[in-house]
Amino acid sequence: MIEPVPARGDDGAAPATTSSSRFDTLGISDAVLRAVRELGFEEPTPIQQQAIPAAFQGRDVIGQAQTGTGKTAAFGIPIVDRVDPQDRRVQALILSPTRELAVQISEELYRLAHFRRGIAVVPIYGGQPIERQITALRKGAQVVIGTPGRVLDHLRRGTLGLDGVRFAVLDEADEMLDMGFRDDIAAILDRTPGDRQTLLFSATLSTEILALAQRYLRDPVEVRMVHRELTVPLTEQVYFEVRESDKLEALSRLLDLSEGGRALVFCNTKRVVDEVVAQLRGRGYAVEGLHGDMKQNQRDRVMSRFRRGAIDLLVATDVAARGIDVEEITTVYNYDLPQDEEYYVHRIGRTGRAGRAGKAYTFVTGREHWKLRDIQKYTKTRIAQRQLPSLADVEEVRTHLFEERLRAAIAEGGLESQTARIERLMHEGFTSLEIAAALLRLRDREEGVPDSIGSRGRTPGTVRLSIGAGRNQGVRHRDVLGAFAGETGIPGDLFGLIEVGDDKSTIEVPEEEADRVVKVMSRRRIKGRSVEISRQDP
Repeated sequence: MIEPVPARGDDGAAPATTSSSRFDTLGISDAVLRAVRELGFEEPTPIQQQAIPAAFQGRDVIGQAQTGTGKTAAFGIPIVDRVDPQDRRVQALILSPTRELAVQISEELYRLAHFRRGIAVVPIYGGQPIERQITALRKGAQVVIGTPGRVLDHLRRGTLGLDGVRFAVLDEADEMLDMGFRDDIAAILDRTPGDRQTLLFSATLSTEILALAQRYLRDPVEVRMVHRELTVPLTEQVYFEVRESDKLEALSRLLDLSEGGRALVFCNTKRVVDEVVAQLRGRGYAVEGLHGDMKQNQRDRVMSRFRRGAIDLLVATDVAARGIDVEEITTVYNYDLPQDEEYYVHRIGRTGRAGRAGKAYTFVTGREHWKLRDIQKYTKTRIAQRQLPSLADVEEVRTHLFEERLRAAIAEGGLESQTARIERLMHEGFTSLEIAAALLRLRDREEGVPDSIGSRGRTPGTVRLSIGAGRNQGVRHRDVLGAFAGETGIPGDLFGLIEVGDDKSTIEVPEEEADRVVKVMSRRRIKGRSVEISRQDP
């Protein structure tokens, strides 16, 4: 008999919570709870809220959940919490359909076990030398994650023993059955103790899956997610493939190309929110952060500034963003792919409202394409891939926008005062073309794009430092300010003039901090490259 657990309300929304974090109400030990908090997770996902308590009670669980719903932690937290570090036998066996998923599960469980000393997590899968896996297993591993074929291989060789297994997990069971692993799964589970606890997760609960559950699960608790429909017809959905280390640069380029309006940037953890806010401020953006660790009055202040337009850019976690109800959000940036596919629906549903067009940009690392695939399957929509704009593209658009502003100002008229000032300069012998070019040069310098380096006098109270990189190395004004402010801890507004040339740049730093700045920055990188930093002034 499968016993269902009440899931979500009729509207599909997650159960209301009484605090910003409820992990501490799930019976998790202090060591694992500390790891969860170190990872920056604010609140359990719906499947975690339901599966973790049942698993701690020793119940078998059958969960209908797709990849991306947080199910790895749903079974990983109880396993890591309950295995015995003193027993070097395999106590938990997790079967997954692919090597990629096995590696991902292994990495997440390793992080969850960070503060539980003595717990070894070992992934075993095809395509990796089996000798390396045999060595790891001989050293002792309480948790083994593997593909069915490789697990069977180790069983036949006698290099894997399952007599101590207390927990068995079938992850993405429908995928394993579709790949023809039915007999392999049966052969493996038949080698484990009959009193083990079994947790089965599948995107669908087909007749075949239910038959497998009936054979190997004892009176399981059922956890079933209710999916919501995606209703954002006017929102353009696009993804960019980027490396994790390039996300901030990618976000900066897209922000530079935007045509204004309010924007939301979503991150998965509080830690990432704080990091992104700090780095964006260092690059000169007016931005605020919003997450569950902030006091209510702080959150109210940030939201008030966002609603009235004092800031146009807000970086937030999913939990903190639940109360955001601002109509004129033009763009949503998924800096991190959401943990739960339904979070994706919530996120992009905040733009394209009231008949307005909106944009949803998502950053995807190479290893996350499987998660993107599941989001598209879940939302029944196609997310188009695009190439990130180059620095030249950004500069071209900025130049175009500036020219459009010039044309609009001319069309608006009322330039008599400015015309008189230009005429005075022309009487001094300057041509109108020279005056216009000089004005553009001043504008470029304000944007950090001078025609030459070190051509201006030094700001009083500062020391000018030389940086061995410039535009040809992909360095911009904001990159220099962001690196120096972020690494030295000096507020951005205390730096003086920053000039970026072709292969060399300069920055003015407070005179009393100059020696320390040189020492600190000589060990740091700008745009991922080591650069030479030296004092330019005598």
